[in-house]
Amino acid sequence: MPKIPYLPADLQEPAETVAAIRARRGGELLLLDRMLLHSPPLALGWNALLDAVRSRLTLEPRLRELVICAVGVLNGAEYEIDQHAAPFRQAGGTDRQLEALRDWDWSVGDTELFDATERAALELARAMTLDVRVPDQTLAAVRAVLGSDRQVVELVGVIATYNMVSRFLVASGVEP
Repeated sequence: MPKIPYLPADLQEPAETVAAIRARRGGELLLLDRMLLHSPPLALGWNALLDAVRSRLTLEPRLRELVICAVGVLNGAEYEIDQHAAPFRQAGGTDRQLEALRDWDWSVGDTELFDATERAALELARAMTLDVRVPDQTLAAVRAVLGSDRQVVELVGVIATYNMVSRFLVASGVEP
């Protein structure tokens, strides 16, 4: 149950904000949108940020979706995991990888299940989510596998953004 009531699925106002969100979502408002639209300025800014993160970065989609799901698992945000499992699979991820995220200590080190880039990204997601401060060796490992500062900044940005998303989801009670 949401801790704040959702706005109606057929919400039309404020027209410009609702239209922008519907355009990004393919015409519908998700439960998250219906919660965010209690504050139209927040919803509009959120929509712009998430549009950039989801569709304008150079980061490989599979890696992006993997860390989004990982953040969801670490923060207990089932809605986030539910929303991003399909895009992860569409980008080449597997159900076995998604299941492994639920057993974090085992999964991060599994060299058959996750390649070196994925393992480094997962360790970064863990450090950013649970500790906030990232050890130098963790960031160095990410830099070594990604190869460009742009990719590193984008990965850090995706993890930070989805920590924001998951914390909003959990605090407001948005569930699948």
